[in-house]
Amino acid sequence: MSVNSYPIITSDEAALLIKDGDTVSFSGFSPAGAAKVVPRAIALRARDEHTKGHRFKVRVLTGASSGHIIDDELAQEAAVSWRAPYQSGPVLRRQINRQEVEYVDMHLSHVPQTVAEGFFGRIDFAVVEATEITSDGRVFLTTSIGASPTYLRYAEKVIIEINRHQSHRLREMADIFVMPPPPNRYPIHIYEPLTRIGLPYAIVDPKKVIGVVESDEPDRMDELAEPDETGHQIAEHVVNFLLEEMHKDRLPQNLLPLQAGVGNVANGVLAALGSHPDIPPFRMYSEVFQDAMVDLMFDETLMGASATSLTITSHKLKQVIDNIDFFAPRIVLRPQEISNHPGVIRRLGVIAMNTAIEIDIYGNVNSSHLYGMDIMNGIGGSGEFTRNSYLSIFMTPSIAKGGRISSIVPMCPHIDNNEHSVQIVVTEQGLADLRGLGPMQRAKVIIEKCAHPAYRDYLYQYIKNARLGHIQHDLTRCFELHRNLLEHGAMLPDFQTTNGKG
Repeated sequence: MSVNSYPIITSDEAALLIKDGDTVSFSGFSPAGAAKVVPRAIALRARDEHTKGHRFKVRVLTGASSGHIIDDELAQEAAVSWRAPYQSGPVLRRQINRQEVEYVDMHLSHVPQTVAEGFFGRIDFAVVEATEITSDGRVFLTTSIGASPTYLRYAEKVIIEINRHQSHRLREMADIFVMPPPPNRYPIHIYEPLTRIGLPYAIVDPKKVIGVVESDEPDRMDELAEPDETGHQIAEHVVNFLLEEMHKDRLPQNLLPLQAGVGNVANGVLAALGSHPDIPPFRMYSEVFQDAMVDLMFDETLMGASATSLTITSHKLKQVIDNIDFFAPRIVLRPQEISNHPGVIRRLGVIAMNTAIEIDIYGNVNSSHLYGMDIMNGIGGSGEFTRNSYLSIFMTPSIAKGGRISSIVPMCPHIDNNEHSVQIVVTEQGLADLRGLGPMQRAKVIIEKCAHPAYRDYLYQYIKNARLGHIQHDLTRCFELHRNLLEHGAMLPDFQTTNGKG
């Protein structure tokens, strides 16, 4: 049997084509549009090979994280030797932190050029989910674009997963444009979030397609927790800040395009923006289209959105598909090289809102590591938006684990976004506007406005006793809180907090 002259093969047959040590690029940006049945078959093959005493591991590329099958099922079978550019699976995370898997954490817009220039070596296989592939090589992708157009172009061999569950009308949102290599690049002609510059399909050389595997699985997207009281307080601070900026004419009265990172805090901020009577209808230029954005768009509070994936739960996706005539003209899905492109972000004046693990008193942000050593997920797109935005906002609860951890620390042992790019810091305690402030001014306003009261005295004492300099630090104590956490299970072992109250 065949589909448009391409042979239909089973997922098991596809997995048998892949050899130990191969680099396999999968579609998917978050679980949205991720390959499903072939990676699961690869995991089962790895189990079988390992049972026989044979080595079988592959190098894994995706657009970003890719959900349970790629980041967990493959890892559970010890089938991953190398991973890039982002991950979010607990099993894989543990293997990375034990140095069992090599992990390359990188800015997401850099992935396509890195592949094109051969810095990752040869891409042996691309496994890409689509709703259709034509005989002349047009590939209609599903709920994400990500890096799939690049993988289709540069992989030696291609396997297409035709997903019968996904709607053919998703192609109406796709706007696919692949950048030519330097020095032959020209300006990207995107002047507002809904500008379209490309095609509704990706392109592959039909000769490279070695088989089509049929699938009927939905994206598996976990429900986000509803924002708690801390999340609501953070959202209130952000909304009030944006309203004040508009009142002072530092923002236009129709705002600027917004970007929001993934998670319940970002979802809560978007919902708060949409429900506030004084916030005008707005547009977004972001990397993911999230659940909160469906309701905002349906209410016509969100007028349009550019992203690279529909990172939404199944019932929200059904709402979008059932009302596709309404949503399709208002959503543009682009390759991640374009959705996260620094030049477009700066041209549009994007307001970037991302979350942090911890922030130090000078405004440096750690988004990816615990204790500066153990990876959580990765930098993702936060660096691209933070560095190039009109306003860069970072949000985090001031404490975690019942107060045993402070999110405001003297020095971050790992830094993803530095003081030169971070403008606004927000916790449930308050908002610190760092624009135009020198290091000591930044330290004082972050401690006063954002640190939890249980940690303020410690942080004030730290800067009081630090060595004099442009940036004041005590190198014998700058990681004392982190050392306490490792040794005693709490940053301030003698201080007890309950539900965030000292």
